[in-house]
Amino acid sequence: MAACALRRGLLSTVSKYNKKHAHRILSVVDSSSGSEAFRPRVQCRACGLSGGFQQKRFMSSRPEGKILETVGMFEAVKQHGKYETGQLFLHSVFGYRGIVLFPWHARLYDRDITPPMSESKPDPPGAHGSKEVKGKTHTYYQVLIDTRDCPHISQRSQTEAVTFLANHDDSRALYAIPGLDYVSHEDILPYNSTEQIPIQHELFERFLMFNPAKAPPFTPRDTLKAWQEKNHPWLELSDVHRETTENIRVTVIPFYMGMRWRYCIRLENMGAEVVQLRERHWRIFSLSGTLETVRGRGVVGREPVLSKEQPAFQYSSHVSLQAPSGHMWGTFRIERTDGSHFDVRIPPFSLESNKDDKAPPAGYTF
Repeated sequence: MAACALRRGLLSTVSKYNKKHAHRILSVVDSSSGSEAFRPRVQCRACGLSGGFQQKRFMSSRPEGKILETVGMFEAVKQHGKYETGQLFLHSVFGYRGIVLFPWHARLYDRDITPPMSESKPDPPGAHGSKEVKGKTHTYYQVLIDTRDCPHISQRSQTEAVTFLANHDDSRALYAIPGLDYVSHEDILPYNSTEQIPIQHELFERFLMFNPAKAPPFTPRDTLKAWQEKNHPWLELSDVHRETTENIRVTVIPFYMGMRWRYCIRLENMGAEVVQLRERHWRIFSLSGTLETVRGRGVVGREPVLSKEQPAFQYSSHVSLQAPSGHMWGTFRIERTDGSHFDVRIPPFSLESNKDDKAPPAGYTF
């Protein structure tokens, strides 16, 4: 699988050799208009050899028209601590180039880890029977995605639907900011570049400035600090929920938006079998006492295939409740290549309104 192999092969190889060798990140860019091709390769400058862990970043149906060009030099992966504002990286699952804007500290509830009885909490009414792990602090990052890579991942990740802010004229109308994402610490593959503008995004130069005396050499401008401060309550992610069923891992990040809740979901195939998402089945419990059931084909109008080459799919949606808080849980119906099906659990997650009644977020005008 591309994602797992990228983690196992790329991370282990970079960790093994980074003390003795410098590695160039090479990408194969398809110059033809109709293809999606972007293959990361790591080449050792000391020995001149490309590693055998060369992985496909994007699949292409045509071999012609590709140009090998250097993206940057891999850095050591941080096993502890966090990456700073201005850190360049490759996303280990979706493969895009990005840069860290700022970190968040979230509480990760991972149901794949069996908790001691003293640390488990009961599920919300009607949820499936597993216990919820006590949340552990985990680092996520708000990042900018290189716009050159957005077209290549548009069928796998909704980069235009991850970050929402309120409209100045109508606080109930939300607008999306393309090319922003939330990235877990383990999905960061750090690298450096000699370019002063290595990431193409309209907010790059508004938020960051080049400072060769710093490491990383991109420091936050006052506009980034002001934007973060203004929209902190609605940008911040506080809880992350994760559970794996038959090698399909589901990660949920809920957000409170003032008038409604938003949630971002990532499905990831951790195994070798090709599968396809066919149906969704949601249960939505409101503290007003109502329990709603929602069934439908696919998600956001799609029925994504999860394979070795394209192991993950990410999307965003929203829900409104009659009460200030509630819970959601459910299942995804997954189909195998032989036509058989199985259900993947969506871990229960809370929808909690902010304790202090803040006004809807203000957008930042440039």
